[in-house]
Amino acid sequence: MITRDMARGMLEQAEAIFEEAIYLSQKQKWNLVVRRCQECVELSLKASLLYVGVEIPKIHDVGPLLKRYKNRFPKDFSIRITELASISRSLRAEREISFYGDEQSGIPPNELYTQDDAHEAIEKAKVVLEACKHLVEDENGE
Repeated sequence: MITRDMARGMLEQAEAIFEEAIYLSQKQKWNLVVRRCQECVELSLKASLLYVGVEIPKIHDVGPLLKRYKNRFPKDFSIRITELASISRSLRAEREISFYGDEQSGIPPNELYTQDDAHEAIEKAKVVLEACKHLVEDENGE
């Protein structure tokens, strides 16, 4: 099925972005780690939606769509949707700030994030990426 192939391709992109986040962590670019982790989560979850036949919108937080179409997912994935949607929402909130900084206060992004922030973002992205990989790589959908 073409949409499943597209989902796999999108998930491959998400994996590459996750690898970039790990590299950026080694370079202590904490804000960019957070940004790449958000992108990884977004693409991973969009891949999962596409995999089950949901047209993906051009928005950054697809958590509400996961909840809406929960019945299309296998049980082992659907029981994690609340957690995955929460991760999506939390990292979505950091998307612009991690890249542009806090424009109101004039604080650049590299001064807003710490190693702990980056580590937390990596752990969240890893949870989502692994769940979505399990879904997409399981040919039976079970």
